[in-house]
Amino acid sequence: MGEVARIHDQLVRAFHGEAWHGAPVRDLVAGVGAEQAARRVLPHAHTIWEIVLHISAWQRAVLGRLRGRELQLTPEEDWPPVADAGERAWKAALGELEETHRQLADAVAALDEAALERVVPGKRYSVYYMLHGVIQHDLYHAGQIAVLRKEVLS
Repeated sequence: MGEVARIHDQLVRAFHGEAWHGAPVRDLVAGVGAEQAARRVLPHAHTIWEIVLHISAWQRAVLGRLRGRELQLTPEEDWPPVADAGERAWKAALGELEETHRQLADAVAALDEAALERVVPGKRYSVYYMLHGVIQHDLYHAGQIAVLRKEVLS
């Protein structure tokens, strides 16, 4: 198995499951309704919904960078606001999370090994570093969702 395949495997495990750490992102948001996802458990902490939008934003950013675009997220793009807290909007946010993950995973799977050494447009780091970073990012926020989920589902 080459390095691209190993990175792809870890990206998929972080989102879909069978990872060493525990529950993947997808399982952690399953069974959470709109009201629960929007509930602010701690006054200065993000909600599950905000975290879901944030994960999607960074998966889109990494995908754009893999496609050669030089981009930096604005604060509003980084943490998109929840404009509509209804059930339909929550389902749309979850659908977007699934779709951005699928597109990113497909893009990673299509890379050749040499692509890992390329410098990301506008950055000082490699594609290899960025891809490990997005996996770490997903898992960091998965941990936050896991803690918030315990509170909102109790």
